[in-house]
Amino acid sequence: MKNFVEELTWRGMIHQMMPGTDELLRKEQVTAYLGIDPTADSLHIGHLCGVMMLRHFQRCGHKPLALVGGATGMIGDPSGKSQERNLLDEQTLAHNVKCIKEQLARFLDFDSDAPNKAELVNNYDWMKDFTFLAFARDIGKHITVNYMMAKESVQKRLNGEARDGLSFTEFTYQLLQGYDFLYLNEHKNCKLQLGGADQWGNITTGSELIRRTNGNECYALTCPLVTKSDGRKFGKTESGNIWLDRNRTSPYQFYQFWLNVPDEDAERYIKIFTSLEKDEIDSVIAEHRTDPGRRILQKRLAEEVTVMVHSQQDLEMAQEASNILFGKSTKESLLKLDEQTLLDVFAGVPHYEVEKSAVLGKPLIEVLTADARVFASKGEMRKLTQGGGVSINKEKLADANNVVAEADFLDGKYLLAQQGKKKYFLIIAK
Repeated sequence: MKNFVEELTWRGMIHQMMPGTDELLRKEQVTAYLGIDPTADSLHIGHLCGVMMLRHFQRCGHKPLALVGGATGMIGDPSGKSQERNLLDEQTLAHNVKCIKEQLARFLDFDSDAPNKAELVNNYDWMKDFTFLAFARDIGKHITVNYMMAKESVQKRLNGEARDGLSFTEFTYQLLQGYDFLYLNEHKNCKLQLGGADQWGNITTGSELIRRTNGNECYALTCPLVTKSDGRKFGKTESGNIWLDRNRTSPYQFYQFWLNVPDEDAERYIKIFTSLEKDEIDSVIAEHRTDPGRRILQKRLAEEVTVMVHSQQDLEMAQEASNILFGKSTKESLLKLDEQTLLDVFAGVPHYEVEKSAVLGKPLIEVLTADARVFASKGEMRKLTQGGGVSINKEKLADANNVVAEADFLDGKYLLAQQGKKKYFLIIAK
């Protein structure tokens, strides 16, 4: 089996690590957990570094626990936040947990008979019957307020980053997360907690709680917070998060995100967000550097991550969709796209809405000059058509007087008009 620490080191995925962690992982199969707050019914790519840590952990022969914070999700972690989060109800959290497990199954083996098969655990299961008095007496007594106040996440909120300060609810978060580590240590023999760099304070509270209650060995390892080369937060775009759920971010949009990352970021991301071996990654990077214009690195990165998160079929559709705008394609290519991908591909082109009943049976020259102002005049459209410069649904238009038929509409309501090679117009029939 590969060495987990060595694997993460060359991938640039280690930020901090407690002394003795590497030695523990070399001598035995270790159980480790990583926590995810179920604040939505989908993970986004900001979660991917942590999820990939669990994936590499399992591939190195160890046992991963994915902890979905059904209880802590009701409170909200103050780490890295400038204001308190909205609290979620139990029904919403249960739905989110179910959806997240389905996504994690794309990365982790939950179903085999292997001794290191992954498990999903929910801290709501052990917190729901814990009374406040019992928690204060049995857990709270072991950690001092002085210790909790010294944490960086608490200090930032108390020293002016938050308009309303820090609520008692959020202040207790690190103690609740610390108890998760203690519980899993005692019930699952979990000796290691994994997380992002911003979780170091919460993780060390857990290890301190274990040290003071049962004295068992416990360790911590965090990955760096991934950023863009310009220092901005990774995973955010102008339209918001890049989600793993296809209904929030389509496979085409997902593929395009990775395809468009800068060279410097692509060299880091292919190590962090794929399972490719070092020799292969080094080879792809070297080939890319000989001709950066071909974007070999971005294409390989986009392919690997899209297949891992979605499927080979989704990748092929995303590639087909990319070719429609930027390469040679046919009407058959257009017909392969589902409605959402079609809309995503042509999101940036002019849209015209028409009444379907009003344009059926009408000559295209009238539809594209009057109902939708694709052409300034009939004369312009006739001239361009005669020169082979007009296409409808990726097929050259031979006669501007052809009438619109029901069969012309993609998905029953779209017509794609094209002037020359690069000017597109989407007509939407209502």
